[in-house]
Amino acid sequence: MTTYEYDLATARLSELRAEADAAGRARRLRAARRWARRAEYASRRAARASAAVR
Repeated sequence: MTTYEYDLATARLSELRAEADAAGRARRLRAARRWARRAEYASRRAARASAAVR
């Protein structure tokens, strides 16, 4: 493999790694938002249940 081909291959590999990192960050962000939403709903449910008992 020539130096030029090696440079192309390493550049492509770093691009793929960067894309994978970005996708992973986006996936974690979506999951965090989902869990925050579920926690908020649970908090509201608990507040309603507490109010209903009074």
